[in-house]
Amino acid sequence: MTDKSKLLTTSIVLLNEKLHFEGKVSGNAPLSIDYTPPLGDNLGYTSLELLLLSLSSCMSSSILVFLRKMKKSISGFEMIASGTRNETHPTGFKSIILDLTLKSEDTSMDELDKIIKLSEETYCPVWSMLKGNVEIEIKKTLVIN
Repeated sequence: MTDKSKLLTTSIVLLNEKLHFEGKVSGNAPLSIDYTPPLGDNLGYTSLELLLLSLSSCMSSSILVFLRKMKKSISGFEMIASGTRNETHPTGFKSIILDLTLKSEDTSMDELDKIIKLSEETYCPVWSMLKGNVEIEIKKTLVIN
């Protein structure tokens, strides 16, 4: 028997005559997944948008876990992910920029840098799958409030 934490299962079902799918993961709300016209109808997230969301949520989660373990105050957090695609097929990402903004009264930039490094090197599985294939840069803004 496989440990459920090590086995992830998703499903997608085609909804139309183009490329509109409904994606499901057990116990969660379904996601609408589509492609841009003319192949799709732009009725949902594209696969690359979902990849950017996965990377930014993975990094954000690990960063926030570390900040909370350090008992740091967090009054705001945002991460915006931007990806530049290759011009020829396959048109996956050649580079990704993660633009992180943390609002905290008691976190230093050095502490934030250390946490990001830990997340990159050890704790974010999405980053580990992309590194070596995609150039990833993190821009940081620390707002002391």
